[in-house]
Amino acid sequence: MTKILIVDDSPAEVRLMQSVLDRAGFISIAVHDPLRLEQMIDMERPNLILLDVVMPQRNGFQACRELKGHATYSRIPVVMVSSKNTESDKFWAKQQGADGYVAKPFSNEELLGTVRSLVEKASL
Repeated sequence: MTKILIVDDSPAEVRLMQSVLDRAGFISIAVHDPLRLEQMIDMERPNLILLDVVMPQRNGFQACRELKGHATYSRIPVVMVSSKNTESDKFWAKQQGADGYVAKPFSNEELLGTVRSLVEKASL
């Protein structure tokens, strides 16, 4: 079973993503505090991470860069999920190592399509 870790400080956004993922057959878990990201990865061993950009104390760009620079965590696909939707935001996410980018508000199909393609690619 594929496990997705959602990192977002907004409980409403987390619930929305969890409902979409759970209905599609994924196991979704969430952490609202980006400072607990690595702890949750170690505990839950997710197959993919959905990471918000705008969060207090540690933004998603910082978290992604740190994950992708870490020997163990770098293999986990990271999708940035953000209301920041300019080309420069998407470019910056890619520069930090993000494997995908989904802009809020997103359609269920867009979120699931991105998740499925990266999960497939990671399992090859």
